[in-house]
Amino acid sequence: MNPRKPALPRPLALRLAATEYDRCATMFSVLEPGQWTAATDCPAWDVRQMAAHMLGMVEMAASMRENLRQQRLARRAVDQAGGLYVDALTQLQVGERADWAPDRISARFRARAPKAVTGRRRAPSFVRHRAMPQLQDVNGAQEPWTFGYLIDIILTRDPWMHRCDIASAVGREPVLTAEHDGVFVADVAAEWASRHGQPCTLTLTGPAGGSWRFAGGGERVELDAVEFCRTISGRVLGERLLATRVPF
Repeated sequence: MNPRKPALPRPLALRLAATEYDRCATMFSVLEPGQWTAATDCPAWDVRQMAAHMLGMVEMAASMRENLRQQRLARRAVDQAGGLYVDALTQLQVGERADWAPDRISARFRARAPKAVTGRRRAPSFVRHRAMPQLQDVNGAQEPWTFGYLIDIILTRDPWMHRCDIASAVGREPVLTAEHDGVFVADVAAEWASRHGQPCTLTLTGPAGGSWRFAGGGERVELDAVEFCRTISGRVLGERLLATRVPF
């Protein structure tokens, strides 16, 4: 199996990254004190802990030294206790910020986000085309990814989904526009269709929505764009074609 590569042109992927980081930072800045302890759809995390993970990922993208440090500690945790690398990494990010107040997380995220975009932009081509050493479990299969897929795609999908998670947790509507979220969701939809490989017509509603015919049409799927992403990410149980997962 060939390692998965990003489908989006790199300039577009970086534009989406910059906008997404800015929207996350803005969301953090307007959360009320009591909302930081709200439970999220990720059972182990409240809003503050989810934000701590999001900041940890930004710090990884912003600094190669920090990236290598987190990777080293996460691999050590797996070697010592077993489990999945990604779980060890996120646990590290949350645990290291266990005593961080919301204002500190919010301010640090705002300060480091532009550096994260710069760090992602500076990733050289030979690195981006290289296969990651860890296989990824998607739809019950172990698949290889290029570093480019991680850098250009997953590192934006992760904060986007968590921004929606937090909005849901605190009872707010996430900021969504066709120019940003619509482009983002279209890429997710195309990957979902390629993963299940069946003819279908997908109609997604809301500001981030759109309509697509894949492989000539077939089964009709219609729902809200954010709910579509929540379903295929595994946050909501999906049936038939919606049981096909896409990584976020």
